[in-house]
Amino acid sequence: MTTPKVGAAVSRRRFLVSGGAALVLPHLITGCATARKPPSQQIVVGVVGCGGQGTNNTNDFLGHADCQIVAACDVDKNHLNKVVGVVNNHYKNKDCKGYHDFRDLLARTDIDAVMIAVPDHWHELVAVEAARRKKDIYGEKPLARTIAEQQAIVRAVRRHGRIWQTGSWQRSSGSFHKAAEIVRNGLIGKITRVEVGLPDGYGNASQNAAYMMPSDPPPELDYNTWIGPSKMMLYVGARIHGNWRWNYNTGGGQLMDWVGHHCDIAHWGCGFDNSGPLEIEGHGEFPPVDAVWNTSTKYRVELKYPDDIAMTMAGGYKEIRGGAKWIGTDGWVWVDRAGFEASNQEWRDMKELPESERKIKLIHSTNHIRNFLDSVKSRQPTITPVETAHHSTIPGHLGLISMLVGRKLKWDAQEELILDDPEASALLTRPYRPPWTLG
Repeated sequence: MTTPKVGAAVSRRRFLVSGGAALVLPHLITGCATARKPPSQQIVVGVVGCGGQGTNNTNDFLGHADCQIVAACDVDKNHLNKVVGVVNNHYKNKDCKGYHDFRDLLARTDIDAVMIAVPDHWHELVAVEAARRKKDIYGEKPLARTIAEQQAIVRAVRRHGRIWQTGSWQRSSGSFHKAAEIVRNGLIGKITRVEVGLPDGYGNASQNAAYMMPSDPPPELDYNTWIGPSKMMLYVGARIHGNWRWNYNTGGGQLMDWVGHHCDIAHWGCGFDNSGPLEIEGHGEFPPVDAVWNTSTKYRVELKYPDDIAMTMAGGYKEIRGGAKWIGTDGWVWVDRAGFEASNQEWRDMKELPESERKIKLIHSTNHIRNFLDSVKSRQPTITPVETAHHSTIPGHLGLISMLVGRKLKWDAQEELILDDPEASALLTRPYRPPWTLG
């Protein structure tokens, strides 16, 4: 493990500050002469971002009869045409319209809700505009590329009274729900330590060796718009679709790609959905700043929370097991997509916490998109509202900033400020490439 020196950290900071998925909308009732049903009966949805995650989410929305997708948007014509075709084939019509500019899609007054699955550097711009246009939003994690962008999203969603669901779908899985309720109800005693294990390295690295050199963008991709508010960089095939995650100009590496999953669950069990750490110290290993992929390949973040709770969030360290583990004075619980384990055999065997033990009852959901659609109708909060997504992701952002400046940070969770460190505070935001501006 290597710790960036202060001099190297300043270089990385200068690099950072200088420097898709589909939107699914509920479909209108077919036929101009047919009156549109209200959202309480039929939710009209739009899709912004038609890449891998956007396509998956689109297919999931198509599985619910009380919503209908009428529009999709992407700056890659191949991705866009594929999703439009999937939607129209599902409905056996040609009603789903494709858009190049997300603002044109969001300007449609017939759309009730949108699904946003674009690269991280676009989250804030699309989400704020969607909220301003009075759309309810299913938005992918992490909430945004910086804490300042996340704050802008939270403000917009609150100001315009929108329903928000974050794609942190593990909350709608039974094993994660059971684990969080066990911890929240005190069965492991007082929480003393939390371990959050995330992936390291880069996904699909071996498949991209032939695409690491600059080239002309393919004709189907509007690369200038794809880069959007980020620093303009030469087109490199291995830096776009899916792999935008591995360059800090557009993504945040494995740390930020997964913090909205396992750290989100860790917070859920601790009751930190509207709280945050007090101190953060991160160490990481980085490629050269000018590498095609430059996000941290191995990292470890130590955090101190209220009530003397310590958390370690790490990728690439064998002693920190993937998933979330809570350790208390009377036992422990670990959960991951691979399974559930606990110090008490009875906890392992039961499907859910018995009613007699559930003094604190967490929101229950068995389908993340179903939960969103139900909330659009009821106007009640989803299982992963915007404030939750914001607080679940902050530890990752602060851990990264600590790695970049090479020192421990103190965080005021109430005011959302880094204390007494102007250099680190500057990394709470990024400059936007004109004409784009932070909302």
